Amino acid sequence: MRVKVCQASEIALGGMKSVEPNGVPILIANVGGRFLAIGNVCSHARSRLSDGTLDADECTVECPTHNAVFSLASGEALEYPADEPVPAYAVTLVGDDIHIDLPDD
Repeated sequence: MRVKVCQASEIALGGMKSVEPNGVPILIANVGGRFLAIGNVCSHARSRLSDGTLDADECTVECPTHNAVFSLASGEALEYPADEPVPAYAVTLVGDDIHIDLPDD
């Protein structure tokens, strides 16, 4: 199911935004003008990844609690202590509108 979540102009280059379409916590990042979306809850500490640090060069986000690192492209856990991925979501840009593809329930 495709859901409009925000506008691209709301997220600065190198910035992140937390959204919750249908109650699903999602982090949207603007990496070099490319918008990526992953689950916004760390698989290890349950912290909000949007409160962490984005590394645009590595296309990753670091959890603010225990410094676990996740790929913004795939949701893969790249650094301990997290060993489970977070979901990754397809992003579609329609004009200035960002849409996320959520799984159908």
